[in-house]
Amino acid sequence: MMQLDAYSQWMGIQVLHIDFGTTTLSCTITPEMLNGFGITHGGISYALADSALAFASNSHGQHCVSIETSIAHIKPAQLNDTLTAVCTEIQKGKTIARYVVEITNQRSELIARFNGTVFRSEKTW
Repeated sequence: MMQLDAYSQWMGIQVLHIDFGTTTLSCTITPEMLNGFGITHGGISYALADSALAFASNSHGQHCVSIETSIAHIKPAQLNDTLTAVCTEIQKGKTIARYVVEITNQRSELIARFNGTVFRSEKTW
């Protein structure tokens, strides 16, 4: 999936671990990822979490797409921080599954918490 994900590649996301219903991704904050206040743009942590959701939910070989997501930004990330996103499956039904993603920095400080719901289609890949 990562081979076809140009956005995750552009962000420099690395897949550290993947298994059924879970994944761990990381990326390092670059100057282009900062907002006008000199901290990481919220869209960066959101995009990292969204990629983690995509990789974890699709790890069962069934085509999944997000239908609802939310994020709580808890602490700002800074230039050169390495963010790690751990996505965990919390419920998987026939057509709907739910996940939580926790994003931490290199000091294990919680940066953001993301919740995602996906639709599980009958299409496999």
